[in-house]
Order: sequence, then C-alpha cells, then structure tokens
Amino acid sequence: MKLPHARIRLPFALAVLSLSLAGLIPSQAAERDVFGYEAQRAAPDSVTKIVFIGDAGTHGPRGNHEFVAGFLLMARALNEAYPNVHAVVHSSNQWPADFSGADAIIVGLNHGERAGTDAQIAKAMEAGAGFMAVHFGVEVNLGIAARNYLNWMGGYFETGWSVNPWWEPEFKVFGDHPTTRGLKPFTLRDEWYYHMRFRKEMEGVTPILSAVAPVTTVSEEKSDRGGNPDVFKAVSEGKPQHMAWAYTRPDGGRGFGFTGLHLHANLANDSFRTCLLNGAAWIAKLEVPADGVASKTPSEDALKTLIEEAIAAVDSGK
Repeated sequence: MKLPHARIRLPFALAVLSLSLAGLIPSQAAERDVFGYEAQRAAPDSVTKIVFIGDAGTHGPRGNHEFVAGFLLMARALNEAYPNVHAVVHSSNQWPADFSGADAIIVGLNHGERAGTDAQIAKAMEAGAGFMAVHFGVEVNLGIAARNYLNWMGGYFETGWSVNPWWEPEFKVFGDHPTTRGLKPFTLRDEWYYHMRFRKEMEGVTPILSAVAPVTTVSEEKSDRGGNPDVFKAVSEGKPQHMAWAYTRPDGGRGFGFTGLHLHANLANDSFRTCLLNGAAWIAKLEVPADGVASKTPSEDALKTLIEEAIAAVDSGK
C-alpha cells in the first residue's frame, strides 16, 4: 500500500523499514529478484514474466560468452524499467522444467540446439510466448530445431550457409521498428554472425542491425562457418547483411535474433545494449519507450562484477 510521502510519520516508516530488513515484509525489489524463480511463477497473470537462460560455461578466457552475466544486467534493467515485469535468469545447469506462464524466453547458449528441441519451450511458443536468441544461441542443427527457430524467430545460423567472422560493421541506418528506438549509429568489433537462414522472402522478418560486410570477412570456399559460394557472392555484390532482426509470427507471437555479444565488454556500448533490451521488451509485447529501454552505462568494474556474480550463481546451483 502506498501512502502520500508527507503523511508517513517517522516511527511508522522506521517500523516498516525494520520489518522489511528483517524479511517480514518482502520489498518489491525482492519480489522481482533475478533469482526469484518461485516468486515469478507465483506472480499473477498481470505480471509479464521473462525467462533468461544463459550458458553456464564460457568460451575461452573470461569475458567471452558471459551470457549469465550479460543476462543479469538485462534482467535487472527490465525489472527497473517496467514496474509490472519480473525477469529471472537461469544458468543452463538449472534449465527450467516448466515454461508455462512465461511471456518471453531468451537464450544465450554455446549452441542453441537444446532450446530448439525443448518440448516445453515449444509448448510456450504455441501459447504465444516470445522467443529471442543471442550470439551462439542462434545456431541450431538442421531438422526439428531449425524448423522451430524459423517458426519462433524467423531465422537462424545454419552451418555451411552462415558465417561467423570477427569484424566491425558500421550500423548507420535503422528501420522503423520499436526495437530500433533510441539507437544511434555505431561501430563495434565483435564476432558478428551474418547470412542467416531466414524465412522465404523474409516473410514477417524485419532487419534491425544491417551493414555491408567486407569481402575479407568471408571465403568462397565452402566450410562450416567460414564461407561458401552463396555468401561470397552476396558480399561481393555489396548486399547488406543482417546481424539482428525482428520477426512477427502469423499467430501474433514475436521473435528476435541478435548475433553479437561474444564480448561481454560490448554491453558498455549504449546502442548495442539498448538494442538487446528493446528486443527483449518487444518480444514480451511491452511498449518500447521512444528513447528505447532505459539502462545505465556499466563501467568496466561493473561488468567485471557481473561476471563474478554469475560465476558465484552458477557455483551455487542457480
């Protein structure tokens, strides 16, 4: 219950504070903690429930594929920006057994096959939940996972077709879409995947981050992830390649793909981070503000602290 500030007497305020600190009156922040899985499940349907799953492992030295750490930042930013949202973060070691009630599911994994073949995620998609995959999480194998990703997200990384070079795309122009709100032109080095396998004629798909890739980022020789004649031809002709995209499903559900975020440090770039947050909010059918989802620019120390917190969370079984 909210009382007008001027009418709260000091003894009453101190009593409430004491009870809250003692854990007898749960605060709103505690109720929407990023590890508050039970509180999220128990929340009424009026609460928008966003479930993040980050890979418990990394990819090389610390600072690479820090998906749990990155998702801690994103979940807290969404909980702060939207009073009626409860976002939680699971590591892949504690994969949710039940996604019923989830309004959006977001994965950052060292390969997305597990998500693409998860029957409970499929059930949530049938119920209208949004789906988003980040970086290596956009890659799945041909078969059921590829079909699901096309249906849930409108596209995916296909080995032998897509490529994963390190480069610095120049994102200069953004389409008219809620997920581009607040974005400013930027250039950022990352392992930006491109030449996704999209739905035919890009039906329902809206490119969000696009740039012309240098020919030096791809080979004409066919390999799993380094190149093939099709992508080499497209790049040689100067066709823009899409590194993030939004998808509206025929049933009204939404998907979002984002191929960057190999480097955790890139979350310090405001447009990069805002694009991720906008995508998460949009798939959950939240209104994206005119300037994008608000978040603070994290310092280098803050980003390191997130990694330490993520390691501790994984070690403790979260």
